[in-house]
Amino acid sequence: MNSNDSSTSLIMIFGATGDLAKRKLYPSLYHLYKKGKLADHFAVIGTARRPWSHEEFRENIKDSIHSFVGADEQIDDFSSHFYYQPHDVTDSDSYIQLKTLAEELDTKYSLQGNRIFYLAMAPEFFGTIADHLKADGLTDTTGFKRLVIEKPFGHDLESAEQLNAQIRQSFPEEEIYRIDHYLGKAMVQNIEVIRFANAFFEPLWNNRYISNIQITSSEKLGVEERARYYETSGALRDMVQNHMLQMLALLAMEPPIRLTTDEIRSEKVKVFRALRPIEGNEVNEYFVRGQYGPGTIDKNEVVGYRDEMNVDPDSQTETFVAGKLMIDNFRWAGGVPFYIRTGKRMTTKSTKIVIQFKDIPMNLYNNNEQLQPNLLVIHIQPDEGITLHLNAKKSGQNMQTNPVKLNFSNEGSNGINTPEAYEKLLYDCLHGDATNFTHWDEVALSWKFVDKISEVWEQTNSEIPKYASGTMGPEEAEKLIENDGFFWWNLNDLDVENCD
Repeated sequence: MNSNDSSTSLIMIFGATGDLAKRKLYPSLYHLYKKGKLADHFAVIGTARRPWSHEEFRENIKDSIHSFVGADEQIDDFSSHFYYQPHDVTDSDSYIQLKTLAEELDTKYSLQGNRIFYLAMAPEFFGTIADHLKADGLTDTTGFKRLVIEKPFGHDLESAEQLNAQIRQSFPEEEIYRIDHYLGKAMVQNIEVIRFANAFFEPLWNNRYISNIQITSSEKLGVEERARYYETSGALRDMVQNHMLQMLALLAMEPPIRLTTDEIRSEKVKVFRALRPIEGNEVNEYFVRGQYGPGTIDKNEVVGYRDEMNVDPDSQTETFVAGKLMIDNFRWAGGVPFYIRTGKRMTTKSTKIVIQFKDIPMNLYNNNEQLQPNLLVIHIQPDEGITLHLNAKKSGQNMQTNPVKLNFSNEGSNGINTPEAYEKLLYDCLHGDATNFTHWDEVALSWKFVDKISEVWEQTNSEIPKYASGTMGPEEAEKLIENDGFFWWNLNDLDVENCD
C-alpha cells in the first residue's frame, strides 16, 4: 500500500468540539467518505478539553452530519472511525497518551504512519502544539506528516515571523498547510481556468484593454460572537491581508510555466512583490475605512458596531475597508487600478469580481446614449458562475444597442453542485497538493503591505467614518473610486442568472 494514498491517513483534530469542526470539518470529511475519497483505511482522533468518551464524541459527529448534511445510512460506519482524547495542549502527558492512541490506530487501520495534524484552535496555541508534536514524538513516523493551520497566521509581520520560526523548528515549509478557505471556493479556483484556458481572454488581460478590476466581498451579518477577536483584528487584517489579496494575486499573476504548486506560487509571489507600497500620507488617498452604525437589514433594525456585545463603546475598529491597489509590472503598469471592498452589515451577502474593459476608441453606435462597458463578472458566492456583459442591436429597424448578458451558473442544469471549500482543501491536503494553501512568502509579503496601512490608521486621532447598516459602506468609499472616473458596480444588478 502506498504511504501517500489518501485512504491511509490518521487525522488529528485539535479543537474537535469547536464550531469550525462541527460546521465545516465533519460534514466535509463525510462528503469525501460518501464519494469514496476516504476509504476504510482512515481514522480521526479528536482532542479538546471536554472529558468526552469515544461514544460521546461519535454522537457529536452524528449530530453534525444530521444538522449540516441530513440523515443517511452511512453515518454509523463513518462515525466508527472517530476516536476522542481529552487533551491539554500545554501538557506533555496528553501528547504521550495521544501518541499511544495514534500507534494503536495505525495498526488497526493500516495507516502506514501517515498523519495530518489539523489545528482548529485559537492561534495562540499554534506554536505550542507544533513544539509538543515534535518533542513528544508524534512526528516520529515513517509516513507523511502535515500540519494544517487556520488563519490568522500572526497579527502583523513581526508576530507572523515569530510564529513561522517556531513552527519551522518542528515542520519544514512543505509540510505546513496554511488554510485560506477562499482558495477552496470553486469560482476562485476557476479564475486561472478562465484566464489561461480561453484564447479570447488572456490576450486582453492587460493594461491595454482593461480599465479597472473590482473585488467586492460583502456580508449582511455583523460581528456576532466574533467581537472579541474582531476588536483586535478589524476588516483589514481579517479579510484584506488574506482573502482579498489572494484573489487579487490570481487575477494579476502571469501564466505559470506549468500547473504545479511551486510554479503557481512563484507567480503569485511576484504579484505581491510588484504591489505598489502605500504608506504615510498616501494611505488616506488609496484606502478608506468605515464602521457600521445602526440601520436596517432585511426589514429588521440592527445596532451599530459599538453597541455590539464585547465591543468597546469608543472603538475605532474598522468593519469596512475599500482600497485602490496598483501593480507595478509590465502587464499592469500605466494605471490599471484594482479596487477592493469588504465589510460587514452591508446591503447584500456577495463576493464578486468585476473586470471592466476599456471603451472602444470611437463609438459608432452612440445614438446620444453612452454604450455600456463590456464586463466580465466572476460570481464567487453565494451564487457561482460567470457573466459576460456585451452590447447587441435592439430588435427593430433602427441601429440602437441593447446590453445583453451571457451567463454560466454552477446552479444551472449545465453546471454542477460544487463541493464545500473545506471539502476541496481537505482532499488536497490528504493528497499532498498544497497549491491552494498559502506559502510563507505570500503571508510575509501581504503582512508587509497591510502593516503600513494599519500603522497609519492606529496613529490617526480623527473619528472613523460611519455607514448605516444595510448600505454599501461610507461615502468616502464612493469618492475613492469616483476620483478616478469610475463607480462601484451595483452587486444586485450583476447577479448571475441560472442557465437553462
